[in-house]
Amino acid sequence: MTVREAINSAMEDEIRRDPKVFLIGEEVAQFDGSYKVSKGLWKKFGSGRIWDTPICEAGFSGIGVGAAMYGLRPIVEFMTWNFAMQAIDQLINSCAKACYMTAGDLNHCPIVFRGLNGPTAGAGAQHSQCFAAWYGSVPGLKVVSPWNCEDARGLLKSCIRDNNPVVFLESELMYSVPFEFDKSIMDPEFTLPIGKAKIERPGKDVTIVSYSKMVGVSLEAAKLLADQHKIDAEVINLRTIRPMDRKSIVDSVKKTNHIVSVEDGWPQSGIGSEISALMMEEAFDYLDSPHERITGADVPMPYSLPLEKAAIPQPHNVVNGVLKVLNKKK
Repeated sequence: MTVREAINSAMEDEIRRDPKVFLIGEEVAQFDGSYKVSKGLWKKFGSGRIWDTPICEAGFSGIGVGAAMYGLRPIVEFMTWNFAMQAIDQLINSCAKACYMTAGDLNHCPIVFRGLNGPTAGAGAQHSQCFAAWYGSVPGLKVVSPWNCEDARGLLKSCIRDNNPVVFLESELMYSVPFEFDKSIMDPEFTLPIGKAKIERPGKDVTIVSYSKMVGVSLEAAKLLADQHKIDAEVINLRTIRPMDRKSIVDSVKKTNHIVSVEDGWPQSGIGSEISALMMEEAFDYLDSPHERITGADVPMPYSLPLEKAAIPQPHNVVNGVLKVLNKKK
């Protein structure tokens, strides 16, 4: 099963399970979605549950927020999170703050905003940004970013059932990637907890923390480290950006005494910066060397494919970061 199919099956399960759930967005119905993530859903559920909209992110996001406040459970698809900047007022000032600004009277806004996030392939600077740190800084939002099929299916189902607004950040580059999986994840009641990370590879020498596509890059780096340098790296898949599983990161560092974070977003004020703060606040005495951040280049994403590749972390970048924190020669 591919990640695309995992997301599709999660939405189908929840639309079938709960009559309050519906999908809304550009081309999600008769066209099966711009990236075919909603393929077949319109034929199965009809226009009452799968809504095509005009090209107006602020408009259909506002419809979704209003529907959620009224008690429905909309899934709002953005063709890309870059386009969601047209609707950021709905996300930040409407649903994220609704509970607080009504002193709890409006204590639920069960809505999922989902779509592709981060680098794609030759899409240029305006279509390749990572928004994890943007939305991860906002109180009132939950922010989730899956890597594989298990993540995508289990987390999306949990997000749809959650009573809070959730930002669900998908990677276009992962849509067509197939993963082996346990058959148990296809149970209609299978979910994964929001706010809980997963150790994808246990290790004792260094902790590598990542999310989304960079988890795969980190695992490739961990294999290179083991094969070429006899270094045993522990790889943590964050799964959730907010609330971040701080305990899992700290517990790992208490064991390994070294940490490297990997993300394809920009370095300043990024997810790695938050992890650095966490290390200072809760794990300083356990560190044998400073935390090393591996990030995307601090530039707008180049359109040129070779330059784009150079701007995104690759396995060798992670390997070099680990060697640095362990004071090993390259």
